Amino acid sequence: MKKNILLTLFLFSASISGFCTVHTVVNSGTTFNEATITISLGDTVVFAVAGSHDAREVNQNTWNANGTTPLPNGFQTPFGGGMILPNQLGVGTHFYVCSNHASMGMKGQIIVENTTNISENKLPTAFSIYPNPATDLISIKADSKIHGSDFSILDQMGRKVIGGQLNKEATNVDISALATGIYTLQIGTQKEQTFKVLKK
Repeated sequence: MKKNILLTLFLFSASISGFCTVHTVVNSGTTFNEATITISLGDTVVFAVAGSHDAREVNQNTWNANGTTPLPNGFQTPFGGGMILPNQLGVGTHFYVCSNHASMGMKGQIIVENTTNISENKLPTAFSIYPNPATDLISIKADSKIHGSDFSILDQMGRKVIGGQLNKEATNVDISALATGIYTLQIGTQKEQTFKVLKK
């Protein structure tokens, strides 16, 4: 089963590499591999880790102390891994730990550089898609700046397969009728506000 998940994540990463870069972090026991990565603004990071591990963003002092206190509004994956979207990765260094194994030194850094000419203010400051990958339903949460915006889910040919409008609360979208594969969620018409959704 884990091989299938890793293969899916690899194919997912390879298929969108022309759109943005997807970086994958795995674990080797209680170590992240690669623990420190340098990415460009607009890139995505996928944690493909075992079920006893997560990735929680913390401040530098907590990271230095091998602590687990989460950074307010920082990213966090569920146990077993997940995807960190570009809006959660602003320019600078993001420190993260495994909340189960930080005391054993299981931690890493994501260094984000602005080499893409994307303005950070074009990315929603609070945006999430959960779960992702998904089977039947995704929940889209966005900050107040883009409430009421239209959204589209596009297939790999760029055809709109689902559309709607973002609510003030979470917007639930039924994707059960879609075939397994990779789709693009676009907010409004801004190319900078596009995110990948994996239907499994």
